[in-house]
Amino acid sequence: MTPLFKRLLAAALTAAAFGAQAQAEPGLTDKTIRIGMFGPLSGNSMAYGFDVINAAKMYYDKVNKEGGIHGRQIELVVEDDRCNANDLLAAVKKLTEQDKVFLLNGGSCSGPVVGAREYVERSQIPMIMLNASGDGALYPPSKYIYGAFSISQRAVGGSMVQFAAEHLKAKKIGYLNHDDAYGGWNLEAAEFQAKKLGATLQVQSINPNITDVTAPMLKIRAANPDVLLVTTYARPVSLLVKKAQELGWNKPIVIAVNGTADLKQLVENVGSKDAFKNVYLQEVMLDVAGGDKLKWVYDMYKQYYPELAAKPGYPQTYMPYGIPSAMAVVNALKAAGPQPTREKFLDAMSKTNFDSKVMAGPIVFTPSDHAAQKSAIYLKFDGENKTVVPGSYASAWTYQPK
Repeated sequence: MTPLFKRLLAAALTAAAFGAQAQAEPGLTDKTIRIGMFGPLSGNSMAYGFDVINAAKMYYDKVNKEGGIHGRQIELVVEDDRCNANDLLAAVKKLTEQDKVFLLNGGSCSGPVVGAREYVERSQIPMIMLNASGDGALYPPSKYIYGAFSISQRAVGGSMVQFAAEHLKAKKIGYLNHDDAYGGWNLEAAEFQAKKLGATLQVQSINPNITDVTAPMLKIRAANPDVLLVTTYARPVSLLVKKAQELGWNKPIVIAVNGTADLKQLVENVGSKDAFKNVYLQEVMLDVAGGDKLKWVYDMYKQYYPELAAKPGYPQTYMPYGIPSAMAVVNALKAAGPQPTREKFLDAMSKTNFDSKVMAGPIVFTPSDHAAQKSAIYLKFDGENKTVVPGSYASAWTYQPK
């Protein structure tokens, strides 16, 4: 056997070994990486995810056009979860068991995502959320789950209290949240932040399906806080803002990002722009939608989806949220090296730290914290125009094992 033949044989065996390793990982070949995506592509909640998935898809396509990841092209399999727990779990199972994806990149609604945690952990498949808060899937940290690229609910509450105390100089803070786990998450960090700042909270927790908000608003008014923070979804927000105007409330109202998916619809539901004379909006991106700092995202959207971009209402409010999620996946896949495994990918995710140039704060993961960003900016909103308040406001709450 000649030296040349020995070298060629060794190279062939090495290549075969690498090929066998690639084939051993689901969704991975020497030419492709298969990623399973899911979100609400239809139904009443599609505003939370339809364009978020579009944004992630266009970023993945950009990466493919630039050569992919270590020579591999990203291959997407997309499912509609309708923001429904049963549909999301069915989508996750299909992508994992039938489509054999390497990892999952999906989830725009927290409740359904949290419901999939047990299956994801049992299947030992990485799940990187799109834009869901997903606190119940992130705390206590799961080896396989990362998310809150928009913001976690804990960070929602903590950041809002920080803004109220620091910018609005509030000492007594009215706080309206949902009376479920979702509301409990943001309240936990709000209480932590208030204690840290020496402020007090007057809390009213309401059912997400409430139709008459008179009682909680009367209790808030009686407590006479300096500001009212509203962390509910959009439908209760419109009822609360309308009732506040009816009751003659003239102090600041700060609305969490949870309730701002469709501001035009919010104003229409309230029925009067006068109700927004002293309203602020929480925003988890680094600029207003379509602002100079985010122009590159909207230009990319117009390039990829010209017909959709020409329609009224598009791109949808949360569209840019899909970019940081896809960025994190790509960065971790690159860091995992030419011969990636799920273990290598998860290890890389736990060391993620980058500026997405989309969100208000950096995207940071550690082995003990799998929630991406903790910051928000705030906008003065008069029912039509939005003006950025200088600075960003971060939550101080951190997970402490019990």
